[in-house]
Amino acid sequence: MPERNPTNLPPLESADIDFRAMQRADIDVGLQLCRLAGWDQVSRDWEWFLSARNTTTSVAFSGATRQVIGTVATIHYGAEFGWVGMLLVHPDAQGRGAGAVLLDHATSQLNDVRSIRLDATPAGRFLYRKRGFTDEFSLTRLEAVTAIASPSPPTYVEPLTDDALPDVIALDRQVFGADRADLLEWMLRGAPEYGFVARHSGRVSGYMFGRHGHAFGHLGPIVAAEASVAVDMTSTCLVQRPGHPFVIDSVSTTGEWVQFLERAGFREQRPYIRMFRGGGAGLGVLSRQFAILGPEFG
Repeated sequence: MPERNPTNLPPLESADIDFRAMQRADIDVGLQLCRLAGWDQVSRDWEWFLSARNTTTSVAFSGATRQVIGTVATIHYGAEFGWVGMLLVHPDAQGRGAGAVLLDHATSQLNDVRSIRLDATPAGRFLYRKRGFTDEFSLTRLEAVTAIASPSPPTYVEPLTDDALPDVIALDRQVFGADRADLLEWMLRGAPEYGFVARHSGRVSGYMFGRHGHAFGHLGPIVAAEASVAVDMTSTCLVQRPGHPFVIDSVSTTGEWVQFLERAGFREQRPYIRMFRGGGAGLGVLSRQFAILGPEFG
């Protein structure tokens, strides 16, 4: 009898897969899928998707065997656009069309927004293009097992506190292109030591957040008026956590920013492609985004 693997198993159609709302009891399954895929999410990330007011999170399972074969989540960023994330397929179901079924389920949850966005790996890009998604821009996940930074943080960079959040959230709404106040507040609660704000003449000129992952600290979003501000905030964070492993999902190709990351020990882990369907490209202010929050969040 031939070995069971995706190459000799029949394809999965939408009729073969059922969906239900993900529950907290499913978080362990979600984490198992993350580890199988080499993803870095932790329980707190799944809990946000299950508790946020603007998310839907689904578990996909085989109608015949009842085995969980995947997960997918969506985020409504108002009526402007929706986000698809946490699209994970169990290895037993990969290469059989399950990813397409999960994607179709997710996009059906976002039929009330102007456009849908996601961050694709090169391997997943073909599927998304078949479903009508178009490239918007490229980004790169960089990792530093031992990040290095200058030990002289500038005085205009301060820890991000609750008092500064309203100003940061107002600026983020412009730069990101939608309101994500609840998500940024959640970020600050989970990793206040990664939150920084830069001010010039009393006005916010930059901010950054971070979160804890399974193997790395994740730094982002990093937003700044210019590269030097992004460098100074990130350097201030790194110097306070010597030797800690970090990842940054970098958008900007500005020379000063790229050179700083190289000096700090960051190296490419994997590329991503921001893609969209419907509406149009160019939401927010890309020139001020040096790193995104993460492919699962936007």
